Amino acid sequence: MSGNLFTDPGNAAQSQEHVEELLCRSGCAVERIVSTGQASPPGFWYDQETAEWVVLLSGAAELQFEDETAPRKMRPGDWINIAAHRRHRVNWTDPAQPSIWLAIHYR
Repeated sequence: MSGNLFTDPGNAAQSQEHVEELLCRSGCAVERIVSTGQASPPGFWYDQETAEWVVLLSGAAELQFEDETAPRKMRPGDWINIAAHRRHRVNWTDPAQPSIWLAIHYR
C-alpha cells in the first residue's frame, strides 16, 4: 500500500472531514485527516482511550485542552502528543485551505 499525504481527497467543498486509515496494527493506527474549516461541536470534548501523536502538515488549526486556559495555534510542522483521556477539542481549522493532519493513535 502507498499513497501521497498531500493528495486532494476530493471533498474540499464538503462539510465533513476526510479521515483515511493508512495503517492499523496491534496497539497502533495511523490516520490522515483532511479538515476544510471543520471544528468540534460546541461543548464537545474528545476523550480518547488511546494516546495520539498528531502533526499538522498543511493549513492551520487551533486546539483547546480542557486543562489549559489558552488555545494552541497550530501551523505546518507543529506536532503534539496527547495522552489518553486528556480532554481536547478542535476550535478551528482554516476554511480557505485544507488542513492536513497525520495522526498516530497508540497504546
